[in-house]
Amino acid sequence: MRRIAISDIHGCVKSFRALVEDQVVLSKKDELVLLGDYVDRGPNSRGVLDYVMDLQAKGFRVICLKGNHEDMMIKAIQDPTEASIWLANGGKQALISFDVAEPHRIPAKYIDFIGKMEYYYEAEGFIFVHAGLNFTGPAGEEPKRESSKREGGKREGGKRDKQKEGFLWRMSNPLKDTESMMWIRYWYNDIDWHWLRDRIIVHGHTPITTDEIWDLFDSIEESQVIDIDNGCFARQYDGMGQLCAFDTTNRELYFQTNID
Repeated sequence: MRRIAISDIHGCVKSFRALVEDQVVLSKKDELVLLGDYVDRGPNSRGVLDYVMDLQAKGFRVICLKGNHEDMMIKAIQDPTEASIWLANGGKQALISFDVAEPHRIPAKYIDFIGKMEYYYEAEGFIFVHAGLNFTGPAGEEPKRESSKREGGKREGGKRDKQKEGFLWRMSNPLKDTESMMWIRYWYNDIDWHWLRDRIIVHGHTPITTDEIWDLFDSIEESQVIDIDNGCFARQYDGMGQLCAFDTTNRELYFQTNID
């Protein structure tokens, strides 16, 4: 069995299908972990959700996590005052794909599907999440204070202690902050290595270039984090415009050029 992660599809269903069927060649023995942002920006948000639901209906093992764009969509449906934020961030393209003019007219089956999505998934030494984890605690709250010094400056397993000296300000459990899991950026410097232990965080949300993804991949044992958002919808930027898949079992990356 392989475990494969893909993030930030953003309505690019043709690219998504090509990555899953032609490059990864997904089988029913594999597990596909989707890290959120299925909708907005690209031309066919509805098609992406239909394809994911069809894979599940056919017996493929697909884990679906929620991204910030799903969060914006649901908020726009529940509260009309939130609609302008969503529409300005790709929601207009999503509405066109659903062939509706207003968020609350999106068919209920898609809203129900999104409502059942999890915020993170943990398996065999990996934590999968859309945006990242908040290790510093909510704004205005004084998180737990804990010494980060370790005897000999070493972490378990012989790796160097990457934690800053002095005191570590952190949450007692980063997996409780679901809002940050969908929205956080620029959190690498706050990672609590003692809490993370030997687990690797796989995420998307912040588009980076192909070279940057490869750099994170090459240093994954040391940094214990990888961003696999290659900005599929952002074809106008050098080094982007591709959908990335990470086979965590065999430690392989796949890239599919945007064909939407």
